[in-house]
Amino acid sequence: MNNLQGSAFLKIHDGKLSEFKELAGQCIDSIKANEPNTMKFDWFFNADETECVIKEEYRDSDAMLVHLGNLGALLGKLLQISDMTLELYGNPSEKLRATLAGSNPKIYSFYKGL
Repeated sequence: MNNLQGSAFLKIHDGKLSEFKELAGQCIDSIKANEPNTMKFDWFFNADETECVIKEEYRDSDAMLVHLGNLGALLGKLLQISDMTLELYGNPSEKLRATLAGSNPKIYSFYKGL
């Protein structure tokens, strides 16, 4: 399995929802324009919009590295107004693992499936 899936869990800081949503829109626009190998990047809010989950899917590790490079500045802004934990599902390359090391993601290696 070369595809990588991810889940980013974000707790939005008080009073920052509008700014968070604006940044979310900018992220989507940038992905559409610059990331042909990002297959999914869907945002979900809980009922009171204090938490957001982003479901992501990339063609391979290189596609996720492109994604991180493309959204670097926007992700930095998001991390100033929310707290994030990251889970990654699949078999990321060593380069991607090293790049993500500072984010301390939980990585679940692919076992088997359809």
